[in-house]
Amino acid sequence: MRRAAIERLLPAAYQRAAGPGSVLGALLDVMEALHAPDEAVLADVDALFGPYRTPDGFVAYLTRWVAMDHVVAAPRADAPLPLPVGRLRDVVAHGALLARWRGTPYGMRTALELATGVSGFVLDEPPERPFHLVVRVPPVAADRLALVTRIVEAEKPAAVTVEVVASPAGTEPAGPVPAAPSPPSDAAPAGPDAAEPAAGVATVRAVGRAHVPAPLPHDPPEEPS
Repeated sequence: MRRAAIERLLPAAYQRAAGPGSVLGALLDVMEALHAPDEAVLADVDALFGPYRTPDGFVAYLTRWVAMDHVVAAPRADAPLPLPVGRLRDVVAHGALLARWRGTPYGMRTALELATGVSGFVLDEPPERPFHLVVRVPPVAADRLALVTRIVEAEKPAAVTVEVVASPAGTEPAGPVPAAPSPPSDAAPAGPDAAEPAAGVATVRAVGRAHVPAPLPHDPPEEPS
């Protein structure tokens, strides 16, 4: 708040006493200086809640807002992050998508690929073990098993047991996450400017800067649990 604006709020007698060189005038100058940092924050407060505009130290805090704080072991400003801050920004930006598809194979693969930056995760459901899921981790992400396990435990259905194993080197090579995010068929937004989807696959505009892979055309649509 500027000095002149503060001065206008004072009674007339105080305004007359707040001339240059007066004690009250100096006090108003101090008040203006004290308000300046807070006003600078309020002028750009929306940046605090934008995944790609917020300061690095605030990104972990935003994971709580989108129910993805299990990605970081301890979402504190002084705790080291288990993944690069840019990748964590991608997770926050896709928080609504991940929440919608939590409990489905698509949702789990998407969360894993966003957090690790690689594709090639395989989800197996052994027919001899109902309600059990085996998550095979690509060799490139084998050094991040603790992170993968935290994500799998949070994203799986509550009634399902899970096993996380690292695939042998040389199998299922993983690469960068492909472009064009496309969740299962009923998640595509309607609109006059929406792109025409390929047969059997619906498309959706990218959320944030990262991209997540599209489901295979022959995959049936999945319903969130």
